Amino acid sequence: MIDWPNVTASSNQELGLKPEELQKSKCVLGFIPVIYYSILLCIGVPVNILTAVALCRLASRTKKALYYYLLAVTASDILSQLFIIFVGFLLETAVFHRDVPTLLLHSVSVAEFAANHASIWSTVPLTVDRYVALCHPLLHRQISYPARARKIIAVVLAVSIASGVPFFWWSDMWRDSHSPTALDGVLIWTHVTIIYFLPCSIFLVLNSLIIHTLRVRQREQRCQEEQGTKSVPLQRLGKTTAMLLAITSVFSVLWAPRTIVVIYHLYVSTVHQDWRIHLAYDLSNMLAMLNTAVNFFLYCFVSKPFRSAVRDVILLRGSPLYSRRTLPQQQVPTNASISSLYSGNSKRFQRDFTPLSPHGARKPS
Repeated sequence: MIDWPNVTASSNQELGLKPEELQKSKCVLGFIPVIYYSILLCIGVPVNILTAVALCRLASRTKKALYYYLLAVTASDILSQLFIIFVGFLLETAVFHRDVPTLLLHSVSVAEFAANHASIWSTVPLTVDRYVALCHPLLHRQISYPARARKIIAVVLAVSIASGVPFFWWSDMWRDSHSPTALDGVLIWTHVTIIYFLPCSIFLVLNSLIIHTLRVRQREQRCQEEQGTKSVPLQRLGKTTAMLLAITSVFSVLWAPRTIVVIYHLYVSTVHQDWRIHLAYDLSNMLAMLNTAVNFFLYCFVSKPFRSAVRDVILLRGSPLYSRRTLPQQQVPTNASISSLYSGNSKRFQRDFTPLSPHGARKPS
């Protein structure tokens, strides 16, 4: 990222490599990445914390699995910002110039990849949940609830942590002067499959089915309107789907350059040798990390309940909507039981103390 001295040069000279093989590509961006990541961290972390608080309120208020999935995405983005941007780019590279123990470098690499995988794969259950809600609504009512959503999120996080362990042996593309080895090729293809090709394939298939279903329903709605019959409006479904499509589309666009550059590094020219690939790799990483800070603005643009929750958090207000919605639900059974008891007691009172009618009363002898 920054043109620091190559720490592997001395060891390579001892191995007898030629000077042209030791030539390191220049970083033409200089300190721009450091400034960019510092700004991104200062904006992204507070924004994601605000998003997490607002989503926690919405999740506790509505008891919808949707907000639990969005909360998992936000938490994973915070971890990605802390491990990848703060520890990886700023501390290790800009401050310590990666002059730290090798074991620590590889351990941080595992944490970075685990957080990255969790951030991306937390969106997959969200997409599946929206697909089931729109295409199979009856099934969605049976299988989508907060307890199951929390279990699915826990499984995704556990698998993401486990998937980061093999990347303990990930090579430093900026400083390793040798060509990618067979192990590097396996790790690179595993990486791009996990973070891009596989999730994007799932997004493409499910989003296509969702869009097809919405178009069919819109045609049916227009036919019903022409016939004069009432139909269910699709505005809420459209907004939720728009938010999902925005999240997945932004991810696909921002992560595509890095995927291309990594594959190009594997087969054509390495980052260490070609300054143009070095530049492309730096820019693609900057674009990919931007994905960890944009979801807040997408939520605000699409979701009115989210904007209201954010406003309440900023103004340090409670959630009156929560009290309005939950208290009647809690009071209705109580009132029903009280009214039933009261009606039963009143009937008993009338039966015990109502004077007999003249027809049923005995005449005194």
